[in-house]
Amino acid sequence: MSELAEGEVQVTLRSVHVYPVKSCAGVALDESLLIETGLEFDRAWMVVDAAGRFVSQRELPRMALIRTTLKHTELVLRAPGMLALHLALDAVEAPRQVTVWNDTVAAYDMGDLAAQWFSDFLAAPDSGVTFPLRLARFDPEHKRLSNKQWSGDIDAENAFSDGFPLLVVSQASLDELNERLARKGVAAMTMARFRPNLVLDGLDAHGEDFLDEIRFDTPEGPVRLRLVKPCPRCPIPNVDLETGEPGQEPGDTLSTYRADERLDGKITFGMNAVIVEGIECGLRSGLLGSANIKF
Repeated sequence: MSELAEGEVQVTLRSVHVYPVKSCAGVALDESLLIETGLEFDRAWMVVDAAGRFVSQRELPRMALIRTTLKHTELVLRAPGMLALHLALDAVEAPRQVTVWNDTVAAYDMGDLAAQWFSDFLAAPDSGVTFPLRLARFDPEHKRLSNKQWSGDIDAENAFSDGFPLLVVSQASLDELNERLARKGVAAMTMARFRPNLVLDGLDAHGEDFLDEIRFDTPEGPVRLRLVKPCPRCPIPNVDLETGEPGQEPGDTLSTYRADERLDGKITFGMNAVIVEGIECGLRSGLLGSANIKF
């Protein structure tokens, strides 16, 4: 890569992750295509209740146990005690509308078999969720945009993510958290607890908080990502990924040092990013990049 300018730091793309079904387990990829809504297939599917409103690990923590695999032509879902569910990547059923946070979004229903699979595995009479569940796929013709307060002059498109196309976290941020947990006698957490799309090496702990843009030069062309908003943390990182049971960590520890004045004291970890340039470029692990530091 070219020589760094003043106010720039070199970063390495340590790993790339997508989460095909919102709030289910993600998958690490060697390479992923950058599309208008973020990484291809990221949050392209979403589980909804009987009224069409999204559900997540907040209400149904067992969603953490649903593993996802992307094959050439299908998405495969596996869960304890269940036969694998195979969904063709190029198939949908009836069009419908669903709700994610305050947005009503055009989508497609994925059919009765998928609905039964999720309803059976996630059955929880005391959860407050209205069953049966359905699985929906985002309609790529729909334009769901990030809040302009943060994205500024960029029309940042989203599929079923919480509000931004990409989430960026540095490995050093997780390392610091795990050092603090170790001093309390708490087992280390994996990055999967925080559901980032891009994990960076080359920064100090929470160095991503102070970056403006990251640039990667790919064979397909330059990629520029603007880090625009700290990611506030709900209780989802407290869900044990092996048991599907909620706990108190790492939330308790994060609350001792990650109250963020930029978001009125909310606990943050990682930065949401929007795409400035680079649609149809591939992002791959090991890619070198440069980042501008905010002043």
